Amino acid sequence: MSTPAPIYPIRLYGDPVLRRKARPLQHTDTLQVPGFAPQTLREVADTMLETMFAARGVGLAAPQVGLGVRMFVAVEYDDNEEENEGKETPLKSRVLREYVMLNPKLTVINKKKDKSETEGCLSIPDIYEEGVPRARAVRVDYTDLEGQAQTVEAEDYLARVFQHENDHLDGKLFLDHLPQDVVNDHRAALLAMQRQARLNLDRLAQQARQGAEEHRDERL
Repeated sequence: MSTPAPIYPIRLYGDPVLRRKARPLQHTDTLQVPGFAPQTLREVADTMLETMFAARGVGLAAPQVGLGVRMFVAVEYDDNEEENEGKETPLKSRVLREYVMLNPKLTVINKKKDKSETEGCLSIPDIYEEGVPRARAVRVDYTDLEGQAQTVEAEDYLARVFQHENDHLDGKLFLDHLPQDVVNDHRAALLAMQRQARLNLDRLAQQARQGAEEHRDERL
C-alpha cells in the first residue's frame, strides 16, 4: 500500500495568522509549518496542494497553514460535466493546470465587477455567499519555484480565485467584502470556528513545549 501524502491542518477563522500581512520570500527559502519538520519551498508547495485537494479546494494560501509568507497555490479543474457525468472522478485527475505563486503582484485589467459567483473559503468551512465583488480580469506577476519571473492573465472564475488567495496574503477574508448584516447571519458558526481555532493553537503550543522538553532531555 502506498503511504498517504501528508497534509497540513488548515487554520480556521479566528486564528491570528489569517489577519497578518505576509512577508516576501525567496525561492531558496526553507520553511517550517508549525508541527512539521523544516521543508524546502517545493516540499511545502507540494504539501499545500495535497492539503487543498484533500479539502476539495481550488486554492490555498500560505497563511492558511500557519506560514506568514507571500505564497499561494491554485489549480484549474476540468469541469466538463458531460465527460464526468455518472463518474466519481478523483479531484486530482481533473487538474488542467497547477499554479504555485511566490510574491504575487496582482493588477486589475478589467475593472468591471462580478458579484454573481458563490464564494467560500477553506478557513471558513461550510459558509458560502454570493455578492463578493471581484474584478472580471486580472494579471498576476509572480516568481515560480525555480526563481523565474512569470506572468499569467485570468478572467472570470480563475480571476476570482487569484483575488481571493491574494487577499489572504494581506490578512483579508472574503467575508470582509460583504455587508455586515450578511456576516452576522453566520455569527454562531463563526464563534464556533473561533473557539476551535483557539483549541488548535493551544494544541500546537503544547506540542511545541513537548518537543522542546524532549530535545532538552536528549542533550542532558
